[in-house]
Amino acid sequence: MDLFEYQARDLFEAHGVPVLAGIVAQTPEEAKAAAEKIGGVVVVKAQVKVGGRGKAGGVKVAKTPDEAFEHASAILGMDIKGHTVHKVMIAQGADIAEEYYFSVLLDRANRNYLAMCSVEGGMEIEQLAVERPEALARIAVDPAVGIDRAKADEIVEAAGFAPELREDVANAILKLWDVFTKEDATLVEVNPLVKTGAGEILALDGKVTLDENADFRQKGHAALEDKDSTDPLEAKAKENDLNYVKLDGEVGIIGNGAGLVMSTLDVVAYAGEAHGNVKPANFLDIGGGASAEIMAAGLDVILNDAQVKSVFVNVFGGITACDAVANGIVKALEILGDKENKPLVVRLDGNNVEEGRRILAEANHPMVTLADTMDEGADKAAELAYAAR
Repeated sequence: MDLFEYQARDLFEAHGVPVLAGIVAQTPEEAKAAAEKIGGVVVVKAQVKVGGRGKAGGVKVAKTPDEAFEHASAILGMDIKGHTVHKVMIAQGADIAEEYYFSVLLDRANRNYLAMCSVEGGMEIEQLAVERPEALARIAVDPAVGIDRAKADEIVEAAGFAPELREDVANAILKLWDVFTKEDATLVEVNPLVKTGAGEILALDGKVTLDENADFRQKGHAALEDKDSTDPLEAKAKENDLNYVKLDGEVGIIGNGAGLVMSTLDVVAYAGEAHGNVKPANFLDIGGGASAEIMAAGLDVILNDAQVKSVFVNVFGGITACDAVANGIVKALEILGDKENKPLVVRLDGNNVEEGRRILAEANHPMVTLADTMDEGADKAAELAYAAR
């Protein structure tokens, strides 16, 4: 889960990272009140999870509360690269002498963490990495050790900080590492990390990505979710602990196991080429179990997608046998009742497949079609979706 800048700032402050005052506002009136409370020069910053805010006009300096009101009026509701601005942060103005860059992230390829640091911040780090890669220090971080004082000193030295700055920058890095580990983050980035005219080191703009797999031990993270932009179907699936991702297609997909679901998406996309180029409408993995409740929850999410014209249930019976899956489907259809108003193609294979098919055939639901193979099921689902357009 990516955080807004104001949320990252608040996490930084909670872990002792040096930051300036910042107050989030949802109306021009709130922006004016925030500017009055902070005092002096402030910056009105659009809160969207995308870069390029400044170039789009989403970051404005306000010398008075009235100017903050005017800028917030212009920025709220603005579209920035497809993201609508619902909130702004009123940030205390800073006397910036120098700008730096620091980030720590999960390096999946090398199975460790990676710290990146540069004395040249404030610009697109991707641009710096391409044009002047020598200006960006890349330091591997052992997960078993983390960033301790020795590692922080190594990072600031490799980045080329002046000797008189290294202790303060290293201290800030240690605090940012606390954010990374204690909040179960996969990315903590500060661009820019600045030195003020008075020589103080501050995290001026932060980006944080949290690992949703750690939500079970980070109960406070639920409050950070961006409900304004969350797809309602994805939110509903999350409430039911379903692994669901909405796509732009007409054939709903349900499978057990991520690998099987991914293969099903490919097969449906290929089959759709012969039927008006229909495409998969979602990724939905119900996991190893296929109880009536889980199957009903999955079908309920998919059937509420107005774009879906047919549903393809592709299940391989392993630990959960096909007869249990079939019973789950039958009971799910009973639970849904009239909500099941779109054709359902079911392909079962694996453990106890014959009994599973018998159960479905005996149920003889008018909206259910059985398929012997995955290719056959994908083709039928695509055909039905095309016919229902």
